[in-house]
Amino acid sequence: MRTSEISGFYKKSPGERLALVKEFGSLSDEESQIMSSTGALEPALADRMIENVIGGMPLPLGIAVNFLINDVDYLVPMAIEEPSVVAAASNAAKMARPAGGFRAHTTEPVMIGQIQLMEVPDLKAARMKILEIRDTILEVCNEKDPVLVKFGGGARDVEVRVIETQRGTMVVVHLLVDCRDAMGANAVNTMAEAAAPLVEEASGGRACLRIISNLAVKRLVRANATFHRDVIGGEEVVEGILEAYAFADADPFRCATHNKGIMNGIDAVVVATGNDWRAIEAGAHSYAAMGGHYKPLTTWEKNSEGDLVGTIELPLAVGLVGGATATHPTARANVKLLGVSTAQELAQVISSVGLAQNFAALRALATEGIQRGHMSLHARNIAVMAGATLAEVDEVVKRLRSEKVVRVDRAEEILRKMRAEK
Repeated sequence: MRTSEISGFYKKSPGERLALVKEFGSLSDEESQIMSSTGALEPALADRMIENVIGGMPLPLGIAVNFLINDVDYLVPMAIEEPSVVAAASNAAKMARPAGGFRAHTTEPVMIGQIQLMEVPDLKAARMKILEIRDTILEVCNEKDPVLVKFGGGARDVEVRVIETQRGTMVVVHLLVDCRDAMGANAVNTMAEAAAPLVEEASGGRACLRIISNLAVKRLVRANATFHRDVIGGEEVVEGILEAYAFADADPFRCATHNKGIMNGIDAVVVATGNDWRAIEAGAHSYAAMGGHYKPLTTWEKNSEGDLVGTIELPLAVGLVGGATATHPTARANVKLLGVSTAQELAQVISSVGLAQNFAALRALATEGIQRGHMSLHARNIAVMAGATLAEVDEVVKRLRSEKVVRVDRAEEILRKMRAEK
């Protein structure tokens, strides 16, 4: 009887773990060999990055072209498995160039660390006492990361909130930390741990959670672009995009997919540069709901010339130092390709890609429909799923496109016919 209860699994080598996994899952030699591949990662490095490593799972890495951001040209690496995303971003960036491309800027790279206080006897007095020792708190925090302070970052301020919860009233202390070119999780969490005894004593309460918030409202990025109506298909297309945006603004069911399209572009660059896409996703969607209703991360309007103007605003905590950005060889190469010198510049690039992706999706929806371009590219995946060899893929795709039927069963029929013809 097979069991997933394996004592000391973490102590075994990747090869030993893989052997156990192969037996458990009845995997073939070919399947286990595929799972063991780590691509550009050395197996020993992969084994140090996460736990219980047996191999890797590479994603396709594409390059989005045509991006002009703040008058600088970029080739943008995007790691994603979904067809049409890279092509759509590239096409949107090309359409933005006649009006000057994208303009983007960021606030300072400030993250929020939270200290949760329970059982505080006097809420108003606690708030005042915590703020009175603000300088001491900041000093203690900055002692924990002198390197960050050396590079111009560090703990900057303290905020105190009182919130009502199902477990009673809580006092929540916010540490505002300038993380410079780091995402900042480790630094902020360490500072929150160090500050907890101080605020606990000042408030008379009990410190519980001490951790970073991924709702990085102090670390925002904004980008905008103008699309000339004649470049994108005329007044009818402009109006169609505005109608699609109005739908997303009014309806959370549509808005979820609207924002998902934005994150297609953002996540792909975040993954390619070794940053934490789960944190970015959490922050983006939380930010979209901050007003009490889930809203689009972009806005679209028509200017006095009848051209389309798009803007995007979201929290974007990305870094250039630490984590996979520093250790993964492909992420390092991708950052070098981008040529960004600060985390803020990287955020500007990423937000511009998100805006481009949203424009491309809205334009497709407002004109030919999303499926035409998407399914055209998806046909290659379908051909491979049907068993086509590399030499056969192009012909299978050609026939699927001509029939406008992109299904695995039809691809299999085409393959059988092609092979019978030989």
